[in-house]
Amino acid sequence: MKSAIAFLLFLTAVCGFSSGQEKQEPDFSRFEEAARKFVTLLSEGKHEDAAAMIDESVKKQIPPEKLKEAWSAAIERFGPFKEIVSVRNEMHEDRPVSFVSCKFEKGGFDVKVAFVMKGGITGFFYVPTRKEMPYKAPSYVDQSAFEEKELRFGAEGWELPATLALPKGEGPFPAIVLVHGSGPNDRDETIGPNKPFKDIAWGLASSGVAVLRYDKRTLVHGSRMVSMNTGAGALTINEETVDDAVLAAELMAKTPGVDKSKVFILGHSLGGMMIPRIAKRCPSAAGFVVLAGAARPLEDLILDQYAYIYSLDGSVSETEKKNLERLKEQAARAKDPSLSPDTPPGQLPLGCPARYWIDLRTYRPAEEAASIEKPVLVLQGERDYQVTMEDFALWRKGFDGRSNAVLKSYPALNHCFMHGKGKATPMEYTLPLHVSKEVISDLAEFILTKR
Repeated sequence: MKSAIAFLLFLTAVCGFSSGQEKQEPDFSRFEEAARKFVTLLSEGKHEDAAAMIDESVKKQIPPEKLKEAWSAAIERFGPFKEIVSVRNEMHEDRPVSFVSCKFEKGGFDVKVAFVMKGGITGFFYVPTRKEMPYKAPSYVDQSAFEEKELRFGAEGWELPATLALPKGEGPFPAIVLVHGSGPNDRDETIGPNKPFKDIAWGLASSGVAVLRYDKRTLVHGSRMVSMNTGAGALTINEETVDDAVLAAELMAKTPGVDKSKVFILGHSLGGMMIPRIAKRCPSAAGFVVLAGAARPLEDLILDQYAYIYSLDGSVSETEKKNLERLKEQAARAKDPSLSPDTPPGQLPLGCPARYWIDLRTYRPAEEAASIEKPVLVLQGERDYQVTMEDFALWRKGFDGRSNAVLKSYPALNHCFMHGKGKATPMEYTLPLHVSKEVISDLAEFILTKR
């Protein structure tokens, strides 16, 4: 449910980018040249040639027809391709990534291309062009009130880098763990120029709450997860999200300066959807926060999101109609009781393995939330089109009559709890915004007043 152009067009979904390579300094010129060539081939309609650049580990998940569909969708939305404006290169943990900034007739975006060190492409996303500006802390942050420490944690072989924002002064302090939405998120949940998890971490740390945020497993260990993409050993939502959230909470309970009796867990979007399952495995947690948590089946939300975005310009093109029909077929296949674990991921929503959908089939988060005995705070932006007020109504129904839950919605906020006006669109995330001060205050009050 991570928003913007990335969610509309990305191909590699949960199993996005590669990792698991030996750490070494890359020759960025080599990767930049390959990224330029890849995008040029797509723009020229040479999808077979572009597919030949895909690494063998993910070649089945990104066939030529997928490349054609993705590029056609971009043209439908932004008009004819004009030119490559620039390329910037970064190391994401142990893998090189190139951002190819593209100009179209009606706008532009970056094609984010990830590589294995040997040179093959293992994933690509369409993401908003990042404005080259330093992160500017929102007004509610007092950077003198806390300090940050870099940590690592995780299951053996699946370690993740993390940042702990710890208030200064005499502890121990109440604490909270931040659990991401879908896709290979970094610890800040970066989307375009925005960093909602950094806003939350710094805002709460300014108020006396310790906050742990971490890079998601699908970001750090992407290629290994791609290799787990079929059969009985394929990944589920547990490997993507739940397992590491539990380990992060355990880490916080052992961290000096943290009150182990007051460790909370916050899930955003997909992370919020999984809070009931996380709660079952974290009975010692002090409480839970659901931020824009999906309550309906994930495959239904995906279809609704695409339909919404396609409708924004007032018409749905033939290509978009075909994409929606394909998504409907994939969603129906995910719901099919006879779905085989060996079904190719390409036949299912977001290219996620069959085992992923089988695991989620009977999961109804709002119904299971009724079994949570600890305090729960459920927050929802009323302008959110990824997770809507329909989901919020299901959470309200699930907690009906239970005194341990507080539910609140905000008329002007979107999926990332940032202010906007009118109908929300993906392009909203290309503007530098911050999580609402009201949300930070509500979170702080919930954490600091619960016993």
